[in-house]
Amino acid sequence: MVVVHLPSSVGSRGVVRALKQTIRSVETGAGRGPPAAIPLGVAPIDDVLGGGLAHAALHEIAAARESEVAAASGFALALASRAGDARAVLWIAEDMGLIENGAPYGPGLDDLDLAPERLVTVATAKSRDVLWAMEEALRCRAVGAVVGEIRSTDRGIDLLASRRLSLAAGRSEACAFLLRTAPGTEASAAATRWVIAAAPSSAAGPGPPRLSVHLTRNRRGAVGSWLLEWNRVEQRFDLASSLSQPVADAAGDRPHRAAAAGA
Repeated sequence: MVVVHLPSSVGSRGVVRALKQTIRSVETGAGRGPPAAIPLGVAPIDDVLGGGLAHAALHEIAAARESEVAAASGFALALASRAGDARAVLWIAEDMGLIENGAPYGPGLDDLDLAPERLVTVATAKSRDVLWAMEEALRCRAVGAVVGEIRSTDRGIDLLASRRLSLAAGRSEACAFLLRTAPGTEASAAATRWVIAAAPSSAAGPGPPRLSVHLTRNRRGAVGSWLLEWNRVEQRFDLASSLSQPVADAAGDRPHRAAAAGA
């Protein structure tokens, strides 16, 4: 994992050049030619999305509340890992956001089928620098996906900023994910808007991660809600049952006294 710190004065050409050189250093150069859509592998969602998540577009992913940031981050990284090529993935966040919410963890990235060496983490001073760095990164052909984290304490993202990100993603044929620590209500040029929350495991103890996924905006069609479970073996999402595991029936050969006590 490569970490880059941008100064607050991010307008210099030298900073842009250094960032692009860092990204190119992790580029493998294989597997170019990204798909038009990214299938999630869950038929009901892919059908609603018209085959999958639009590739060269901006998508907004929000945590249902600030305590659900980990769930929203995992969903964003799982989508970024499915971008369909071996180009770099950028994670851009404010310094304070990285302190409060943490940064992506190497073994966790492997679990999401995202090689840690593909990830470049960029730390900025303010939220406007996150948007600037996202737009600049999307101009680089070595980038396959960009995730920009915006904290809920910041003001809303105006329509112009989201349009700029959407156009930049379209020109570079890359995915842009705007990760928010709380849902936004302002107008946006994002192709989709998602609200993510953690869901209880189906097992009595630790089990596969579960997410409650709400698609609240879809420029291609309908919206909806689903309960997803991450399959660590296949490294993909499965549609999870909303029912908990059944409780075992009472043993039929218990002694008379035990059966009476349990009645």
